Amino acid sequence: MFGLTTLGIFHTAISLVAVGAGLIALLRDRQITLNNTIGKTYVILTAITALTGFGIFQHGGFGKPHVLGIMTLVVLAVAIVAGRTSFYGRASRYVETLACTTTLFFHMIPGITETATRLPLGAPLAAGPDAPLVQRTVGVALVLFLIVGTLQVRRLRAMQRGAMAPARPPSAS
Repeated sequence: MFGLTTLGIFHTAISLVAVGAGLIALLRDRQITLNNTIGKTYVILTAITALTGFGIFQHGGFGKPHVLGIMTLVVLAVAIVAGRTSFYGRASRYVETLACTTTLFFHMIPGITETATRLPLGAPLAAGPDAPLVQRTVGVALVLFLIVGTLQVRRLRAMQRGAMAPARPPSAS
């Protein structure tokens, strides 16, 4: 199917569920965090996606997608350390949030590339990863990532200052 091996199909399916979980977390919570089930699901499935990607050699040997997999695992490790320890001090919430969002952007790079170079069947949108359409689309994803990251930092700062503290119920007087 779509020129994918069994491992490729599994890898793609897991990555799509991970991306879905990440997008749900962003829309619902405005961040991906290890403090809830959807965030944990995202992190675990993203790690599995990165690990299964190491067995895929569609374009020859070890290449850019494998480097991206290593980067993903490193950034996930940073997010986990930030979310579970005080290693980063007061910056821990920022580091966890931005690291998880970064890995969501990492998902977009091969997702855009593989979709554009495989679909529609028989007449893909792009000839390869260096095609202008792919490069522009990844560029748009990067801009969106930077906007989301900026909004997340602003939100976390506001929460830290107490500006976004939960509303108090009205007094009964």
